[in-house]
Amino acid sequence: MPRPPDPAKRRDLLDRVRAYVLRNGLTDLSLRPLARALGTSDRMLLYYFGSKERMVAEALAGYERRPLLRTRELLEAFGSPRDAAGLRRFMEAVWRQFGDPDVRASLPLYLEIMSASLLHPDRYGPVLHDIVTEWTDLLTSVFRDLGMDQERARTQAALLTDSTFGLVIAPLANGHWDRADQAFHVLLDILEPEWRARA
Repeated sequence: MPRPPDPAKRRDLLDRVRAYVLRNGLTDLSLRPLARALGTSDRMLLYYFGSKERMVAEALAGYERRPLLRTRELLEAFGSPRDAAGLRRFMEAVWRQFGDPDVRASLPLYLEIMSASLLHPDRYGPVLHDIVTEWTDLLTSVFRDLGMDQERARTQAALLTDSTFGLVIAPLANGHWDRADQAFHVLLDILEPEWRARA
């Protein structure tokens, strides 16, 4: 009977895979050079993860500095906002995390794997769908805590999620992070009165 995979070894490999793909991206990623860089074999990586794509998706999903996990930590630390001004402060804190050098350095890779998940859902799974859904669900719960009904909360969450994603992605192409920062605060200026009226 084959020995089951060692969980500690698996976690260590995921950490090192994550560091590798953050440095090198997905475009030219192949198992043998990756395995050599990690001091293991391609057969061992397949033994632990089944496929290259599953391995990469799992490595990124467990990244402790990814914005969604850090946003959940913010909510746990400070509690769900109770008014429009509190929601604005919360969203400003969420936005600031995208300026963290580690997060910003990882964004091109996330964009790459999200695009790959659209083109090859059979390999990577619905990564983009899952990320957008998680963000929208999280913000829906925040809007519900403000007193909005489910439909209104879901609409506001979708508007905020989709707009924020756009403002994060555009500077990856043009480098204009200052412009994106200004646009995000204008977006909050527009939305905050609606939050006050609908809460």
